Amino acid sequence: MHHGVVYIDEARGLHLYGGIDDLWINSEGAYHVVDYKATAKDQPVTELASWTSGYKRQMEVYQWLLRKNGLKVSNTAYFVYCTGDSSAESFDNKIQFHTHLIPYEGDDSWVENVLTDLHLCLQNTKLPHKSETCLYCGFFKKLYEELRVNSLM
Repeated sequence: MHHGVVYIDEARGLHLYGGIDDLWINSEGAYHVVDYKATAKDQPVTELASWTSGYKRQMEVYQWLLRKNGLKVSNTAYFVYCTGDSSAESFDNKIQFHTHLIPYEGDDSWVENVLTDLHLCLQNTKLPHKSETCLYCGFFKKLYEELRVNSLM
């Protein structure tokens, strides 16, 4: 059983799912996607930084999924960011948080193109070309080298 939002893309044969944390509805009947994040940093997170690009894409996929299910979805989504307060003298099984509501204007216009590319890649009988800048290609290259070296020992 799914707890989240599902869209079956019949044309591409894809089953797409997103585990949305929360949905808020405004007075015009539009839904706002809400994602809760918790972290421990020296300073509370009060704005989205460059390292949050994956979170932004995640939010836009959620918006796209909801729209594909016929819901009226606002472009404005929210991150509820809770930063653990490390200034307490002792832990005592209790963490205090600094909580900030961070609005984000999503743009899901890229999702369709990525799904088309994904579908074409999955249908291809050949592996995609490796890229020197791809983190996944680099990971698998290093993994292969490690396995090869260890098998020689």
